[in-house]
Amino acid sequence: MSYSMASLLFTRAREDRSKCTLETCPLSVSYFSYRVSLAANAVLLALFSFSLICFLVQAGLSRRFVGFTIAMASGCALEVLGYIGRIMEHHNPFLEHGFLMQIICLTIAPAFLAAGIYLCLSRIVTTFGAQNSRIAPLTYPRFFIPCDIISLMLQAAGGGIASVASHTDKSTKSGDNIMVAGLSFQVATLFAFIVLCTDFAIRTLQRMRKLGAGEALDPTHAKLRASWAFRGFLAALALATLCIFVRSVYRVAELSEGWNGALMKNQSLFIGLEGVMVVVAVLVLNAFHPGICFREGYVKKVKVPTKSEKKGKSWFGRSKKGTNGEKDLSERSSSDHEPTTMA
Repeated sequence: MSYSMASLLFTRAREDRSKCTLETCPLSVSYFSYRVSLAANAVLLALFSFSLICFLVQAGLSRRFVGFTIAMASGCALEVLGYIGRIMEHHNPFLEHGFLMQIICLTIAPAFLAAGIYLCLSRIVTTFGAQNSRIAPLTYPRFFIPCDIISLMLQAAGGGIASVASHTDKSTKSGDNIMVAGLSFQVATLFAFIVLCTDFAIRTLQRMRKLGAGEALDPTHAKLRASWAFRGFLAALALATLCIFVRSVYRVAELSEGWNGALMKNQSLFIGLEGVMVVVAVLVLNAFHPGICFREGYVKKVKVPTKSEKKGKSWFGRSKKGTNGEKDLSERSSSDHEPTTMA
């Protein structure tokens, strides 16, 4: 093939990749500018499929933490679809459907995983004692879940706009910017979550040193706190949060450059900072599923409105008198009587 003919084909390929094949067009005009690794993406697809099955089975066995299961299963299902799209790109790197499928699904999937993580914090605060927290336990999901929904809506809207623009051969910049805004909001929300978790841990340790564990911690959950399963869950949740945070920061940087940026064309970074980070997050929460780790010694708090509560609460969930505005009635946890929250 002559140089002039190759140049002409290269120019036309950029205008219409659908006419390209591996034999007629260079990889530089494909959506990724590289050949997607079949082995790496097949392994990630298998691991996310395994994690999805585990979450569904664990939900059936524990019959608890329904909201957590819905969030994690939804995230894993989107990850599965995303890696199917990447494997489609391996066979045909000029295929638009596979590219859009993976970029949309893999971008929004961790927002569902983050929601599952957010739902766990109120249970942890209750287990150690609400008196150690600056805000009431249920305020955590009431604040973070709406933030996560906003992030998800922005990412989904941006992905849809970019997809339509790509189909009509128009600039995807507007859609990309909206997706980046959603991801940036997700990073900010995760950072705030990490800060509040750290603050709660520090306040709990300080009160333990000052008052002793007997006074600082909720005595009804002493058995649960002493269990290795619960301690493992705390470590798993911390690791999963860190992994999702690192991944989200990476995706903000990647999409900020657009679909033709240098980071988008770096497969090793994608596998390491997207695939590995997220798969570690879901697998550690499979290993230490809250529905199983909260079995031993977990006592639920049934909320009964007090006089001060009936008069009104401040914006952050406490009563105007500065208490948590609730009385505790202890009941042993069972599958027949679950908290009213979706966690």
